[in-house]
Amino acid sequence: MSFEFISKLPVPAVIKEQFPMPAELKKVKAERDEEIRRVFTGEDDRFLVIIGPCSADRVDAVCEYISRLAKLQERVKDRLILIPRIYTNKPRTTGEGYKGLLHQPDPEKKPNLLEGVVAIRKLHMRAIQESGLTPADEMLYPENFWYLSDVLSYVAVGARSVENQQHRLTASGIDVPVGMKNPTSGDLSVMMNSVTAGQSKHAFIFRGWEVHTDGNDLVHTILRGATNQHGQNIPNYHYEDLIHVVEMYQKREYKNPACIVDANHSNSGKQYKEQIRIVKEVLHSCRHSQDVARLVKGVMIESYLEEGSQHIGDHVYGKSITDPCLGWDDSERLVLEMADLL
Repeated sequence: MSFEFISKLPVPAVIKEQFPMPAELKKVKAERDEEIRRVFTGEDDRFLVIIGPCSADRVDAVCEYISRLAKLQERVKDRLILIPRIYTNKPRTTGEGYKGLLHQPDPEKKPNLLEGVVAIRKLHMRAIQESGLTPADEMLYPENFWYLSDVLSYVAVGARSVENQQHRLTASGIDVPVGMKNPTSGDLSVMMNSVTAGQSKHAFIFRGWEVHTDGNDLVHTILRGATNQHGQNIPNYHYEDLIHVVEMYQKREYKNPACIVDANHSNSGKQYKEQIRIVKEVLHSCRHSQDVARLVKGVMIESYLEEGSQHIGDHVYGKSITDPCLGWDDSERLVLEMADLL
């Protein structure tokens, strides 16, 4: 047998007991969760900006970035709700490369999953403590979600996971918004089916238990572009794409129809500066059509202290070691311009 069993990880309840969420942070999260929920239900017309590094690779740099974001939030709080991306799990197309803080608390050392579980929980809580902003993370492994279930205000299911049954069923039991990205193929029906599954009740096996879920009425779509059979990028953030999603929602009965537009990945062709133009085009589409404005609740932006990306070991503070990101100056300027355009 090729599996080598290294160590049995503590169950989430044990990790939560060892590293509990302080009462004052629980209060912050409850208030933020309600604000974000009201955006998805249409009771609050502010726009969501899910923004931050491609991967949360270095704790001090991530926390400095989020502290800057908190000051920016104060300047735009009447128009925008900023949700920091603290992505601690990274899907890899080929399985190679840095898989995130969960796998490698130190990107230059060997994987250590126990240290990683502790590191990601401590990072999320530190970010809330220092900024007052509650984070988003990607649910790469459904069984690991419970280690962070009490600290996250937003969860994303990636393009490579959106067809997976366990991701869909787990989303149905989460009590914060869960975004389902379109798959890398671009087939929007897959994304819509995932929303249906996530909003429905289920009975299934989770972490060795039989569990029942009530369905999550905040499960929604994320458009991130696609790749065709020739490896060419196919963006899906244009006005016609957004209208098509509006029409897809209208064909079935969904709770709280909503869409987030991911401005990077295949929408930008990983040309990170293009995110600025893409976000502005999405806002223009919202101004042009009330149907689009009601559907599109926000955008995702990859941004860090320093623009671009670097190789592991280059040691440039606050620069991505995965996909290239906008730098802070461009990010701050874009957020302020968004607030003016809304």
